[in-house]
Amino acid sequence: MVYTIIPTILFFFFSTFSNPKITTETKIPILAVYANNLETSMEARIENAYNNLHSTKFELPRLESFAEALKGYYSLKEKGLIKKEILTIIDFSLSANTKRLWVIDLSTGDVLFNSLVAHGRNTGEEFASNFSNASESYKSSLGFYATGEIYNGKHGMSLRLDGLEKGVNDNARARGVVMHAADYVSNSFIKNNHRLGRSQGCPAVPVELSKDIITTIKDKSCFFIYHPSRVSKFGNQSIT
Repeated sequence: MVYTIIPTILFFFFSTFSNPKITTETKIPILAVYANNLETSMEARIENAYNNLHSTKFELPRLESFAEALKGYYSLKEKGLIKKEILTIIDFSLSANTKRLWVIDLSTGDVLFNSLVAHGRNTGEEFASNFSNASESYKSSLGFYATGEIYNGKHGMSLRLDGLEKGVNDNARARGVVMHAADYVSNSFIKNNHRLGRSQGCPAVPVELSKDIITTIKDKSCFFIYHPSRVSKFGNQSIT
């Protein structure tokens, strides 16, 4: 029995290592395929998360803004800069007259809120196009933020925001860029003025939604303001 098995083993051994098709040249494409699979898995992870989003009453964010937001979320979560599985996305590529703010529970895929949101008065009219990190600019700032604490200010319940991107939005707290309620963020204002009202740079939201949104996203959740004119340093990182 042993004598019949040994020749078979030897034949397999020598035929495998003497096969001219198995060479260094043929191993390189395998590594390339592996690298491509890693990239594909990142894209697949985003696509799976996006396809998992659901709501019976709200529209979903666009894939472009969600993809960059999710990549940044994972990067910030890994660094310990955010704690919650809550993601807020503001898409400033959209008209101010549309609901361009989303609050998403990433643990369930639930879209919790979809709301109007204002941009700064010097950022644009109906469409946002000019952004700044400077004090007194009355412009919005793009990029990733960590939500801070609640306080009561001149607009009532408000939420502080800490910009996480140097030179882009890191002056947010010093500038007093916060989330707050505003009566000029409403469908009635749009109807009377043909566009949404504008802030001094704050992402202001409707009065009737402000408390619910603020209490949901407070204390170290991921807050992202998107515009296609700029790729965030966090959103541009791999999540493989």
